[in-house]
Amino acid sequence: MTERDHSDADEPVASIAPEELKERIDDGEEVFVLDTRSEDDFEEWRIDGESVEVVNYPYYELIDGIPEDLLEALPDDREITVLCAKGGASEMVAEHLESEGYDVDHLERGMKGWARVYEYAELDVDVDATVAQYRRPSSGCLAYLVVSDGEAAVVDPLRAFTEEYVQDVRTLGAELRYALDTHVHADHVSGIRALAETTDATAVLPEPAADRGATYDVHYETVADGDVLSVGGVEIEVVHTPGHTTGMTAYGVGNVLFTGDGLFTESVARPDLEDPEAARDAARTLYESLQGKVLTRPDDTVVAPAHFSDAATSAPDGTHTAELGDLTERMDALSMDEDEFVDFVVSDVPPRPANYEEIIATNLGRRSPDDETAFELELGPNNCAASEGALTN
Repeated sequence: MTERDHSDADEPVASIAPEELKERIDDGEEVFVLDTRSEDDFEEWRIDGESVEVVNYPYYELIDGIPEDLLEALPDDREITVLCAKGGASEMVAEHLESEGYDVDHLERGMKGWARVYEYAELDVDVDATVAQYRRPSSGCLAYLVVSDGEAAVVDPLRAFTEEYVQDVRTLGAELRYALDTHVHADHVSGIRALAETTDATAVLPEPAADRGATYDVHYETVADGDVLSVGGVEIEVVHTPGHTTGMTAYGVGNVLFTGDGLFTESVARPDLEDPEAARDAARTLYESLQGKVLTRPDDTVVAPAHFSDAATSAPDGTHTAELGDLTERMDALSMDEDEFVDFVVSDVPPRPANYEEIIATNLGRRSPDDETAFELELGPNNCAASEGALTN
């Protein structure tokens, strides 16, 4: 610990931007986090990583100072980053710690700021186009950009990051032609309508997804299995892969397959979000989709899913993608027979995504929350995959 200079007593405690904290974690630096949210919020989602050590202690127990049991749990030889939900309480706690002589900062905008971190990385694939992956570390959501000959398409965009897509398309010298969803998402608010409103892009939904009662206030088109969309010099193949939802659809560009929530790099889809009562039937449909539409593709097919979890391992290019042949070798679920697969997928499904019913209603156009409300609806983990405990060898 260090003694604070009295001349600095009126100076605000140091803060750290979410992007900087993420960079430190990615670089493998040792990071110590004091998370002052409630225990329930902490258990639902939090910042972690191989080099991250976290202690949870609710801020309302720290209003009058730092209790002895917490002081004993804190390191006195390295910096402590304090966080809360929005950034206010953490600053107060950080000030208490600083007065005790600790080296401390607090996370700007708290976990809401962490949820604004959005990363871009181009895939190293053999496709005559720029193919990029967007990653949202806070929730594990993934989206994709395809740019070819002055035209672009975005797959599974998030409404909260509409401006990022528009700017990136412009930077790459293209115009956005399509904004596509693989299905009606239950974990985040889709950005296809916002993109259609702010650009000349056409919003695209799988036909069965639209049949669930989409009521959009913008023009949109539907696609069905076997359809092809042209973007510059490449074609986007439409591959209906129901199971996670009735409308679940993958999109193929060259040897890249955007699998949505049908297949992840560490798991397969959960089948219960659209109709919990029909989960077993949906699991059988998922099995048929994987065996008949996905696993029949070449081993060098690059699987690019819509989500990743803490169990996922990134590819050599740093993206959350994997070659199909690699997945079939290490993922037990892909070699199970149908009955075993169904039993496994429905046996231990995780909690449903937070506010999933409101998010689905929003994505169908039945509700119209403002931007901030929509953003808050989707805070937390995605939970769109089946249990991962026994999936990989």
